Amino acid sequence: MAELNSLADLGAATGVQSNQAAAPVHVQKLDKQGRAYATGKRKDAIARVWVKPGSGKITVNTKEFGEYFARPVLQMVLKQPIVASNREGQFDIVVTVAGGGLSGQAGAVRHGISKALTYYEPGLRSVLKKGGFLTRDSRTVERKKYGKAKARRSFQFSKR
Repeated sequence: MAELNSLADLGAATGVQSNQAAAPVHVQKLDKQGRAYATGKRKDAIARVWVKPGSGKITVNTKEFGEYFARPVLQMVLKQPIVASNREGQFDIVVTVAGGGLSGQAGAVRHGISKALTYYEPGLRSVLKKGGFLTRDSRTVERKKYGKAKARRSFQFSKR
């Protein structure tokens, strides 16, 4: 009987082939105009993002992004994937965003920009994945329950 040192040896001895799938190959996904399109989501906000080569102009709902997201924190959130991938001033980004509040919209735009960048330049995927920009933040508002004031808040209890 042959000595088995690994699972490959066991597979060879029994005649079973391992059906281990190769890692998925990410290819560039562009539309007819040479743009990459992606959808980003956060809370109740949904952002549709188009990325194309350009001068670095970011437009959100036909406004300049600094005008739409007035708070510096939201502007910083929006630029995180671009800064992390060292692509400042290289892409024009057009965004339409709807639903939710400004914070959720900024998160949705960040998610959409990250996905669109990976579709345009698949080599950036590892950097953006490491930064956590490609993961959809699934936290949403908890639903209100009957017999409660809000999701968990009870009405004031009165003993008498």
